[in-house]
Amino acid sequence: MENCIFCKIAAGEIPSNKVYEDEHVFAFRDIAPQAPVHILVIPKKHFASMNEVCGENTLYAAKCLEAIALIAKQEKLNKGYRVISNCGEDGGQTVMHLHFHILGGEKLSEKMV
Repeated sequence: MENCIFCKIAAGEIPSNKVYEDEHVFAFRDIAPQAPVHILVIPKKHFASMNEVCGENTLYAAKCLEAIALIAKQEKLNKGYRVISNCGEDGGQTVMHLHFHILGGEKLSEKMV
């Protein structure tokens, strides 16, 4: 998608603090972290949200989940972490490209979901 900021980040057109990349997934540190560790994990194929996960792109969603486990180990989130994917405007999604937030590095509030 030509105007998608996450597509531009994954393509290297916009700088980011990359923490992981493979042929399907790109992950980078959030510029407005909500926890000591706040990483965004995105598929390199553009689709807007969980609502668009289907047979054509399930591989990309699955590869994001696999990457999350690798990144958590890399970041030494041994005591735990949270994974969030906001879906749609009412769900708090502000960038319409499927993405997962990894939050950790401290005991997270039970109210933060």
